[in-house]
Amino acid sequence: MKIRVVIPCFNEGEVITQTHQQLTEILSQDSSVKGYDYNMLFIDDGSTDTTIDEMQHLATIDRHVSYISFSRNFGKEAAMIAGYQHSTEFDAVIMIDCDLQHPPEYIPKMIEGFMEGYDQVIAKRDRSGENFSRKTLSHLYYKLVNCFVEEVQFDDGVGDFRLLSQRAVKSIASLEEYNRFSKGLFEWIGYNTKVFTYQNVARQKGESKWSFKKLFNYGIDGLISFNSKPLRMMIYLGLFIFSISVLYIIYLFINIMISGVNIPGYFSTIAAILLLGGIQLISIGVVGEYIGRIYYEVKARPKYIIQATNLSSIENDEKDTHKVYSK
Repeated sequence: MKIRVVIPCFNEGEVITQTHQQLTEILSQDSSVKGYDYNMLFIDDGSTDTTIDEMQHLATIDRHVSYISFSRNFGKEAAMIAGYQHSTEFDAVIMIDCDLQHPPEYIPKMIEGFMEGYDQVIAKRDRSGENFSRKTLSHLYYKLVNCFVEEVQFDDGVGDFRLLSQRAVKSIASLEEYNRFSKGLFEWIGYNTKVFTYQNVARQKGESKWSFKKLFNYGIDGLISFNSKPLRMMIYLGLFIFSISVLYIIYLFINIMISGVNIPGYFSTIAAILLLGGIQLISIGVVGEYIGRIYYEVKARPKYIIQATNLSSIENDEKDTHKVYSK
């Protein structure tokens, strides 16, 4: 059986050697994995530190190491789809973070689930011990998203740390959309799935690449990528405001007929203008998010550009449409 571990990296020069060491110990020495043909595919997402140098060094000393280096930072979603698109010949593919917050010691448990016949074996993070505010916001976010999204359901704590079978990998690799939200895509492809829980682990070295702004934007992607309800809600909101306005006009008309014409108050006028202006701006923003996604899809640009790799399958395939390769 052929197993590949895909490791997206962005400025992970401090920890990549330690990650390689731990993965090697698990894949070559653990009794439940030992004997399988394995490979580690490191994907450099346009790092500005020594990440690519460390990758190339590991590839020279370990025949089990492959690497892909992007021409710039395209984002983790691009790194993940690159890993899947270039791993369709493997029986099982495991996605794991380079910062070791995804403990490699759970890989044998994933392979055990795969051998039981599951196409997706997912490691769900236990959020106990996390920052209270972040844990609460995450819980509320997933509640909100699941209220909007009907096609798939998102589970708090479930992320990229998972094993996919060959047919699941091919299904993910075949999805061509430019704006990707992998948490939803994993759910969308379906297949029989097994989930187990693991304890949250602190980052070994370096700093998190996920700022509040990036997390916020990623959250919007999750909300918009799998439903059109925000657009429909604007229709409902517009009808509601229209109905209230009609009732208010009727009230004013009756009041004028009974009491005569009064000078309108500035407060009510300004409040109405600000309220309607805010609603209009929010509505335009929601529409803009959807139009922006259509704009990127229509341009059909590659999701990533590869500038260096030791994968012979890429070097020899000049017709590969997923990337532009230059030595």
